[in-house]
Amino acid sequence: MFALSLFLAAGLAAAAPLFENDRIFPLHAEHNHASAIVELPNGDLLVCWYRGAGERQADDVRVMGARKKKGAKAWSEPFVLADVPGFPDTNPTMFVDGKQRLWLLWQTIVANEWHTAISHMRVTSNWKGDGAPAFAGGENLLVVPKNFAERVKAFAEPLTKQPGRGAEWAREAITHANDKYFSRMGWMTRAHPVQLPSGRILIPLYSDGFDFSLVAISDDDGRTWHSSEPMLSYGGIQPSIARQKDGTLVAYLRDNGPPPKRLLRSESKDNGETWSVAVDTDIPNPGSGSEVIVLQDGLWALVNNDLEKGRHSLPVWLSDDEGKTWRWKRTIERDDRGEKAGSFHYPSILQGKDGMIHVSYSYFDNQAPQGQPRKTIKHARFNVEWVKAGR
Repeated sequence: MFALSLFLAAGLAAAAPLFENDRIFPLHAEHNHASAIVELPNGDLLVCWYRGAGERQADDVRVMGARKKKGAKAWSEPFVLADVPGFPDTNPTMFVDGKQRLWLLWQTIVANEWHTAISHMRVTSNWKGDGAPAFAGGENLLVVPKNFAERVKAFAEPLTKQPGRGAEWAREAITHANDKYFSRMGWMTRAHPVQLPSGRILIPLYSDGFDFSLVAISDDDGRTWHSSEPMLSYGGIQPSIARQKDGTLVAYLRDNGPPPKRLLRSESKDNGETWSVAVDTDIPNPGSGSEVIVLQDGLWALVNNDLEKGRHSLPVWLSDDEGKTWRWKRTIERDDRGEKAGSFHYPSILQGKDGMIHVSYSYFDNQAPQGQPRKTIKHARFNVEWVKAGR
């Protein structure tokens, strides 16, 4: 009985709520933003983000990284992962594919406007070590949007007859969709890529030039790519994709459109080739990034700013019915003084092999004077039990 009691006590201890939160580096004077986090096959954590004097309008912006070795207490000093000299490099993301290769994807902004972005990708099997993984070369990620002009016209033409800004936006979208240069440029990454059981790789992309999204698709381990049809909506960008048990793909999108400010949702029944028109969910979104993943036990985890205005509240949600409802919710970071005091946003989420959930996100101390250290990337580590123990 004594041995059994110890066994049960150990089991209860293992399931106790656990939450940890740390800064990957001290508050920094430069703009540090838009992180992505992965677990490498050996258990190391790797985070990337961009750093510079600003965003697209500052030409010194580069993609940074930091590593937390398995079992380590602290993160390494930041290191450069990618830098095209003289141009801003932004919005990086990463993932590890089924062959245990690490992918790094990011954008170079050619003319200091988001719609002039060119996406790059690098892949390596040489990710071990103490600092930056060893990437050898790389290539651009270029796609021709499939059935783009006709789909955009069918969606946007009815909006041209409505009063207000929507009509102007719709007319511009139709015109630009027929422009070969404009329609092929500016497609950017944000959320993690996804690999399906078939081996198909999906890279969610979006355009700030159109405020539309689509998916780059590869069926040969990234050697060649083709585009899905667009995810159409009035302002749905930065899709994050989860796969239901029946194979349906669900994308949650940031709301760059008019009120009500909600996460949008689009679905694909054909492994990402075509997508339904994105529609509002009940989940608030102030026009900021979010990400969803499927956990090992089948629960879905979503992390986002849960407000219609402001980025000063960052919770994680859990769903036990594949996103139909979100039964549990707990705050990772919040400042009740509002966004003028602090903002916590652009989260990236993963689940490690040990079941722990990791979230990296931008942390801005908005009360610090300009030019003073005020920005960093934070890392939260917690388990499902911690989320369920919250309100």
